[in-house]
Amino acid sequence: MDFEQARFNMIEQQIRPWEVLDPEVLGLLSQVKREEFVPEGSKLLAFADVELPLANGSTMLEPKVEARLLQEAGVKPSDKVLEIGAGSGYMAALLAARAASVTSVEIDGAQLEVARQNLARAGIGNVNLVKGDGARGWPSGAPYDVIVVSASLPVLPADMLQQLKVGGRLVAIVGEAPAMEAQLVVRTGDATFNTVNLFETVTAPLKNAVQREQFVF
Repeated sequence: MDFEQARFNMIEQQIRPWEVLDPEVLGLLSQVKREEFVPEGSKLLAFADVELPLANGSTMLEPKVEARLLQEAGVKPSDKVLEIGAGSGYMAALLAARAASVTSVEIDGAQLEVARQNLARAGIGNVNLVKGDGARGWPSGAPYDVIVVSASLPVLPADMLQQLKVGGRLVAIVGEAPAMEAQLVVRTGDATFNTVNLFETVTAPLKNAVQREQFVF
């Protein structure tokens, strides 16, 4: 398989039509080799417009979804970034290429080791991989300029939002199947947040995610 041609086709046929036009983001998608982060048996699907299953039961998001979330996060070279759900390490690699540092939290120890190996092979050194439950964020490293949740959440936990700096951005897929939306949340003040709905999609929930309150009448 010609990975370079497949990468080019992915960017031109999937990514650009999804309103991903930031030249830095498009450049990163060309540089960070996605095929080195997908499971061995899925390499021929590395650039397909599908989610890819990971060994721990989670998934790699579709390339166009990863690209939109990366673009909307607006990562800058001085940013401290938190990722919830390391998975294969691919999103962490994309974030790390733009940020000063990335902390990526993964609940599954075996999957964390896969991410560690993938990032090491790619020569990426500014990602701190942490084993833990990030369903409410990772307060020990707060505050963050950017938080990226690489799975879906039924609701956004308030304590996760409090870990953003003022001016910080959070991107996540919020809701429950079949009604989920990718959202960009910007902290505009100590107690104020602005939320923008970006696009509809559906993906697997984060393990131990905070659930929507159920009202009994």
